[in-house]
Amino acid sequence: MRNFLTCSFLTLLVAATGCHKESASFPNTNIVPNDFLSDKKYDKLIVEIQYVSGTAPAAATLDNLQIFLQQRLNKASGISIIQNSIPSTGKSEYSVNDVENIEKASRTQTTSDKTLTAYFLFVDGDYASNSGNSKVLGFAYGSSSVTILEKTIKGLSGGIGQPSVTALETTVLLHEFGHILGLVSNGTPITSDHQDVAHGKHCNDQNCLMYYSVETSDVVANIVGGSIPALDTSCLNDLKTNGGK
Repeated sequence: MRNFLTCSFLTLLVAATGCHKESASFPNTNIVPNDFLSDKKYDKLIVEIQYVSGTAPAAATLDNLQIFLQQRLNKASGISIIQNSIPSTGKSEYSVNDVENIEKASRTQTTSDKTLTAYFLFVDGDYASNSGNSKVLGFAYGSSSVTILEKTIKGLSGGIGQPSVTALETTVLLHEFGHILGLVSNGTPITSDHQDVAHGKHCNDQNCLMYYSVETSDVVANIVGGSIPALDTSCLNDLKTNGGK
């Protein structure tokens, strides 16, 4: 069992990383990246997506997530994505503790037998610890959970000179889920020297989905026109060595 939740924040202008102590009662506390990548312990994955009114992810974003998971994970009994809406809390800002409490109260899918679960929460507010011009777009926490700050994403996408909502949503989802899969040196051992240690759990290839500048304002400029970053060869090799495709 891991003693701490790894938090990875996708931001504008300032990259932010942090850790939060794990609660013993929190879902999926015994899950490690290999459980997602291989079918040694779990041969089926259910991704539960919950959203408050007005923050449902684009259908194309979920298609992109499904494709990514099918390409990277070994799940012989399949990968499914389910979604449902939950009431808004009325908050304009969310902390890590806030979203943990929402997950504990609202998450319906739990890991059991040969079925593994992951949880994505889309919320209608900004990150509570935004500072100055820094805007958090999403963060991974715990062994299997991701929160998307959809209000912030929609404010930075879909307009003239901005990336599409789908492109920005997809980039945020896949980057954060990459950390759930253990990238980079975040539970999946690295097979070559490609960690950008100066910027935490990120890849040193500037074209990779896991490059640290995906957590800066560059992410918006780089995906205008719909160009979503992909994992580079080094990150792919790490995932394959840890049980993935």
